[in-house]
Amino acid sequence: MTSALGSAPTGRDDRRARPTPTRAHRFRWARAAGTGWLYVLPALVMYAVFVLRPLVLTLQYSLYDWNGIGVARWVGLDNYLTVFTDSDLLKIIGNAMVLIVFFSFIPVALGLLVASMVRRITTGAFGTVVRTILFLPQVIPLVAAGIAWSWLLSSNGLVNQALRAVGLGGVARAWLGDFDTALPAVGVIGAWVLLGLCTILLVTGMSKIDPALYEAARLDGAGPVREFLAVTLPSLRQEIGVCLTVTIIAALASFDIVYISTSGGPGLQTTVPGLEIYRLAFSQRQVGLASALAVVLMLLVLACVLPIQRLSRGEKQ
Repeated sequence: MTSALGSAPTGRDDRRARPTPTRAHRFRWARAAGTGWLYVLPALVMYAVFVLRPLVLTLQYSLYDWNGIGVARWVGLDNYLTVFTDSDLLKIIGNAMVLIVFFSFIPVALGLLVASMVRRITTGAFGTVVRTILFLPQVIPLVAAGIAWSWLLSSNGLVNQALRAVGLGGVARAWLGDFDTALPAVGVIGAWVLLGLCTILLVTGMSKIDPALYEAARLDGAGPVREFLAVTLPSLRQEIGVCLTVTIIAALASFDIVYISTSGGPGLQTTVPGLEIYRLAFSQRQVGLASALAVVLMLLVLACVLPIQRLSRGEKQ
C-alpha cells in the first residue's frame, strides 16, 4: 500500500518533470528574434523617415499659422475650424465625394458586367489580348491620359466632331470648360482609368469560383441574372472590397488627372483636396491651413475605407 502511494505522481512531481527553457534556449530564441528585427530594420527606418515623420510634422504644422519661411504662430485648431466653415473648402471636399461615384461605384459596377461577359474567354491567346486591352489604362501614365482626354473633350475634339457628324451639334460643348459638365467629365476620365483594374481583379476572382456552384444553380432553374446574384456576386465580396478600397482612395487623393485636364477650373468646379493642398502650401504660402486640410483628407479616407475593410474581414471570417 505504501509503495503504491509512493509511486503515485504528485502535482509537485509533475511540475518538476515539465521541461523548462534553459538559458541556452532563451539565448537562441532572443538571438533569432534579434536577427529577424535586423532584417526588418531597414524597412522600419524608411517607413519612419518617409511616412511617420511627415505625418507627425503635418499634424504639427496644422496647429500653426506659417508661411513656410518665417516664424510660425500658434493658432491651435483655428485651421481646422477654417476647413469646416469656409464655403470654398467645403465645396472642394464635396467635389471629391462626387468623384467617388465616378472613380469607384461606376468602375466597380461596369467591371462586374464586363468581367461576367469575358469570364468565358479569359483562357488562351484571345483571353490574354482581352486582359491586356482592359488593363492598358493602368499602364498609361496619368499625365498622358489627362492630356489625351483633354484633346478628346475639347471644343473641336473628337467627341464633339462625332456629335456634329450624327446631327447632335447642339449638344457639343467644351466638356472640361463648362461649369455643368467639367466635374462629370473629369469623373469619366477617372472611370476609364480605373475600369480596367476593377475588371481584371473581378475576372481573377471569378476564375476561382467553383464551376459546380454554377451547375447547381442551373439545375435549380436559375437564369443568367439569378446565377449572377446567387453565385457570382456573393463569391466576389473580397474582390469587390479591394476594388472599392483602391478606387475610393484614388478618388479622394486624385491630383494628376485634375491638374493636367482642368487645373481645378472652371472656377472651383473640379478643384479637389489634393490640388487645393498643393496650391495652399506652395502658391499661397498657407502651410498650416494646407496641413489641416491634408489631415482632414486623411481622416476622410479612413472613414470611407475602414468600414469596407471591416466588412470584408467579417465576410472572410
